[in-house]
Amino acid sequence: RGKTDRRTSDRFPMEREIRFKMLSKRLGDESGAGTSVNMSSGGIYFQSDKPLIPGKRVEMAISWPAQLDNRCALKLIARGKVVRYEAGCAAVEIQQYEFRTVGIHGLTV
Repeated sequence: RGKTDRRTSDRFPMEREIRFKMLSKRLGDESGAGTSVNMSSGGIYFQSDKPLIPGKRVEMAISWPAQLDNRCALKLIARGKVVRYEAGCAAVEIQQYEFRTVGIHGLTV
């Protein structure tokens, strides 16, 4: 990494389906979808079908490649702050996350 790279953790290429919603009462229930480009323990970079405003909080449901007990699909629920949006891609700093099983409603947040 170069001197200007502020990331503190390694990023891993990971192409997964994402559903997101903005966590702002003023923006209402604005939601969208996308595909991850890469992830780390501290952030995610993904292609978005909608522009995301830097500084705003977002909640994301990310399809996870592993299964619980080899039979139950998992999703990663992550909440964080949009740090950058350019050329159809958003960078989000992850502030909290948890794994959940994918229920009958699929990949929802």
